This record gives sequence, C-alpha cells and structure tokens, in this order.
Amino acid sequence: MHEWRKEDLPIDAESVLRGQGADPVIIKSRRPRLFSLAERALDEGKELLRPRVLYRQLQVKETKHEQLILEDQFKISGEIVSRHLISAQSVIAIICTVGKELENYASKFLECNLSFSLALDGVGSAGVESLANAVCSYFEGESLKNRLQITIPLSPGMIGWPVEQGQPIIYEILQPGKIGVELNSQYMMSPRKSVSIILGVGKELGNLGNPCDYCAMNTNCRYKDQYAQRIKNG
Repeated sequence: MHEWRKEDLPIDAESVLRGQGADPVIIKSRRPRLFSLAERALDEGKELLRPRVLYRQLQVKETKHEQLILEDQFKISGEIVSRHLISAQSVIAIICTVGKELENYASKFLECNLSFSLALDGVGSAGVESLANAVCSYFEGESLKNRLQITIPLSPGMIGWPVEQGQPIIYEILQPGKIGVELNSQYMMSPRKSVSIILGVGKELGNLGNPCDYCAMNTNCRYKDQYAQRIKNG
C-alpha cells in the first residue's frame, strides 16, 4: 500500500487561488490583499490536510458493447467504455480525500471572515487535486514498469459518464467508509474535498488527450491550458 503525505503535495498560493476559481495572475497584480490571504490560508490550512487514498485494481473479464465486466461481477457501463476503456485489461478504482478537518476549520470563518473561509476552501481544492495528480502519476509509473499504458483519469461527471452512473460503481467497488468518505443520495461525496477516479490499464490504449477534453466546462474554462500543462508535466 503506497502512502501519500501532505508534505508530498506541491501546493502554492497560485494553486489555492485556482482552487477558488480565480486567476492568480490577475489577483496578484490587481488585488494583492487576496493573494496575501491565499498565502495565509495555505500556511494555516495545509497542516489540516489529511490525505487518504483507497484503491483497487480489478481485471477485465469480458467486454461487451459499452460494458466492461470485471472480476467479482462489477460492471462499468456507458459511453465511457467505448470511448476509453474498450481495450483495457484491468481498471484501477481510486478515491482520494483530504479529510474533514480543513473543511470544518473553514466553516468557522463563514460568518466572521468569508474571504478567508473561501481561501481555506481553495487550499482544500488544491490539496485534493494535487493528491489525485500524485496518485495518477504513481500508477502511470507502475504501469510503465510493466510496459503498460494507462488512460487519462476518468471521473464521474465527465462527458460520457454521468455522475449517477459512475459514482455508485466506484463506491460499490471500494466501500470508502473505511477512509471516512460517504456518498449521499445526490451522488456527492463527503468530505467535499474528495475525488473518485477510474484508470484503465492495458497494452495499446492509444493517446486519448487530457481530462479537459471531456469536461462539460471545456469550452469556457479559463484554466484549461494551464491544467493540460500540469497533466503533461506530471
């Protein structure tokens, strides 16, 4: 079992601002107070990150049209299969979370200091994104050792995989209550700073671009190019 620590997560004030949906370049030049607030939130909030990762690799037993049948009779269905997983020999189901401590701390400032609360929320967003990137890079490296490829990270809610279709199967495979992650009736995870991912593993998966290509916001996201570059650089 590979361990990930908060010290291993590269987070800076720029990523905190991106986690809030803000442009770091604009904020730094036009609203330096908010940039300083992001730095303060990072100093206080990073110590409250509790990164935990649960994963399981399952072999593909059978492939049908838009359906993978995995070991233990788990099934992944939908357009996501024909688009990304049709040639996969196995899949890795992953849930990453940074826990509730930071979320609870941020909630204390909602009424008295909303800007700081939002900055702390940005630390959580940056933290779980950094954790997910680190986990995917780890599995990519492990796959390369065996001369295998992996797909781009596939998360419920991406184009071709509705959240109500993807989230329950990942939850069923992993049973993440053991790391404190729960799923509500709207298929949202708690703690909020949690991410669910499927990676396909195989010999000839091909180049399928990057996750931004399959995000519902890809036509108007101001960070698409930056995110793609971070994926490329690991």
